[in-house]
Amino acid sequence: MKASLESTALNQLFLHARTYNRFTEQPITEETIHQLYELLKWGPTSMNCQPGRYLFLTNSAVKAKLLPALSAGNVEKTRDAPVTVIVAADARFQDKLPSQFKAYDAKPLFDDNPVLAEATAMRNCALQGAYLMLAARAIGLDCGAMSGFDSMKVDAAFFPDGRWTVNFLVNIGYGASEGFHPRGPRLDFDEVAKIL
Repeated sequence: MKASLESTALNQLFLHARTYNRFTEQPITEETIHQLYELLKWGPTSMNCQPGRYLFLTNSAVKAKLLPALSAGNVEKTRDAPVTVIVAADARFQDKLPSQFKAYDAKPLFDDNPVLAEATAMRNCALQGAYLMLAARAIGLDCGAMSGFDSMKVDAAFFPDGRWTVNFLVNIGYGASEGFHPRGPRLDFDEVAKIL
């Protein structure tokens, strides 16, 4: 039986973790970005399909392409974040299945059913985006996920061939102490869950 994580780890990942809107000027190195991916890639997806794709925007010239797609409240914090990640889904994720899922040939399931492929890609991409945020917190970074953007503009600017499509955005850096709002409440177990 595995032991429960100690309170310091639980605090860093969940209990004391916050959504950050401001970050210090401390840069994030390419080595740290690779370390982040090496953790997040181990999060499970259905059939090990791994549809998540990630653009790590690290400089102002590249971010300038993203800013016109953002809602007004997300522009400044994205401009100032050390890294903004576009978490996207690969519409042809099944092309990698033969090397990643060895149980049987699952590729035709998705080739023959585009509705299933799209739903699988977006659902599992969202999981992988959550793994990205947990991995970032695990290595000492802070995050601010965003859904306030025009997805058509993001896709046109970064994925014009249509193969990848944006799911959501995440600003990553070392959080500034004044960079978050007071923590909102959470729903109680009985409001959201049942044990049957």
